[in-house]
Amino acid sequence: MIELAMYLVLGAALGTVGGLFGIGGGLIAIPVLGVLFGLDQQIAQGTALVMVVPNVMLALWRYHQRNRIELRHALPLASMGFCFAWLGSIWAVGIDAQVMRIGFVAFLVALSSYNLLRMFMASAKPSAQMRYPWPWLGVLGAASGAMGGLFGVGGAVVATPVLTSLFGTTQVVAQGLSLALALPSTGVTLVTYALHQQVNWNIALPLAAGGLLSISWGVKIAHAMPERLLRGLFCAFLVLCAVMLAFKV
Repeated sequence: MIELAMYLVLGAALGTVGGLFGIGGGLIAIPVLGVLFGLDQQIAQGTALVMVVPNVMLALWRYHQRNRIELRHALPLASMGFCFAWLGSIWAVGIDAQVMRIGFVAFLVALSSYNLLRMFMASAKPSAQMRYPWPWLGVLGAASGAMGGLFGVGGAVVATPVLTSLFGTTQVVAQGLSLALALPSTGVTLVTYALHQQVNWNIALPLAAGGLLSISWGVKIAHAMPERLLRGLFCAFLVLCAVMLAFKV
């Protein structure tokens, strides 16, 4: 009973973070599950995905209510993300767990470095119009989906900074579109991991329940925060995740 309550509280904390940054909570759940519960990398990723999928569904709906997501932008992201996430997840379940963990840490370091660099670079003012036509969103969806399928993070953490820096969207719009990408890609990735017995359901289900109860809080906070502060917190969050998981390498 105590373990169940602990998983629910942890899920609530991860859900709030997931709603705040538009990532579903999986990126921090993976190092937490690896460090605190000693799960192998693939099992940590598969277990986190059980929480991420419903969180992404709810967060996507909340973002869409506040900032309507353009279907013509979301469709190329989501469709290409789905296909390449499936390919990435098939590759992931066959990789050695230690090699996968090292790769995941490198992925987080690269992602955090890119986001930190963007904090100190001059950038054009965000616009309501995309700087590049919709076919380029398909390319972004493919790359993000592949990374999401490989590392079990849904692709949103890749898509969000690219949408703000290259496509010129605001942070909130980018996070909404990234959630539209993440929903199908996390779904197909979870199915692949589950079919290969890479999910600990005893931990995953209470985590998912706790996340669903709290993710709306994170979305509400995100819409109330200054954009620069939100980006800064996102960078700090990525660095924290990398440091946590590096202790297990």
